[in-house]
Amino acid sequence: MPADRAALGAFLRSRRDRLTPARAGITAFPGPRRVPGLRKEELAVLAGLSPDHYSRLEQGRQSTVSEDVVHALARALQLDDLERTHLLDLAAPTSRRRRSGPEAPQRPDPGLLRLLDTLAHVPALLLGRRSDVLARNGLLSAVLGTSMDPGSNFARWLFLDPGARARITNWADFAAPAVGALRYELGRRPDDRRLVALVEELRAQDPDVARWWADQGVTFRTSVTKHVDHPEAGPLTFGIESVVAPLDPDQRLVVYTVEADSPTARVLPLLASWGAPETAVARER
Repeated sequence: MPADRAALGAFLRSRRDRLTPARAGITAFPGPRRVPGLRKEELAVLAGLSPDHYSRLEQGRQSTVSEDVVHALARALQLDDLERTHLLDLAAPTSRRRRSGPEAPQRPDPGLLRLLDTLAHVPALLLGRRSDVLARNGLLSAVLGTSMDPGSNFARWLFLDPGARARITNWADFAAPAVGALRYELGRRPDDRRLVALVEELRAQDPDVARWWADQGVTFRTSVTKHVDHPEAGPLTFGIESVVAPLDPDQRLVVYTVEADSPTARVLPLLASWGAPETAVARER
């Protein structure tokens, strides 16, 4: 079975399992139930498909999937907008999803770099494909306690560096959406070998990643509150916001915002004065 069709089947099964007949607004089909959610036949009826057609989709035996079928399944499964987009990505023809040639180096977006330069008073970093670090300012390194140099990978630090769990006190609240973001990106770019290798590495080495990956959840640049326990500055609280490059949606500037006159806002200038590293930028990625 092609990997992309296996991913489509796994996502459909996970969404079917979470939707009960009562939530779907139908009377359960008679007979003993062996699944936590809808049966295949129940979902097929809801989506206006034959049971055999739906079974082929979930088993990865259907090579082509029309957008009409995807939208019908999305309605039947009560998917949100992001899940619907992810399902469309997974169902897209393989030929449409394959890159035509070698991946071009990813260079930091000049506009986002200029914006990063104006944000020296708060932590910020520029992330590219696969959560690769393209640039970061000095306060980001000072707050997280890691160099986070361009060329490193934020997700690898988040899940494999014990310092991340120690420093971010609500680590799971922040890490679970990061797994969903990797899944969403992989749905869009299934032939990205470096991304596939990163996901496999994280799943193999971190049981939390493996568990969240099995849940089939998808996220996309959600706003998350991050609580940091700094060994010198004490507890810090940030609202994490993202700005996407207008000409390159694979780049996002991640800004650690703070409430005006909050304890965190008052202590950040002290962190900067303690010799935080200078801004670092990747010139060739």
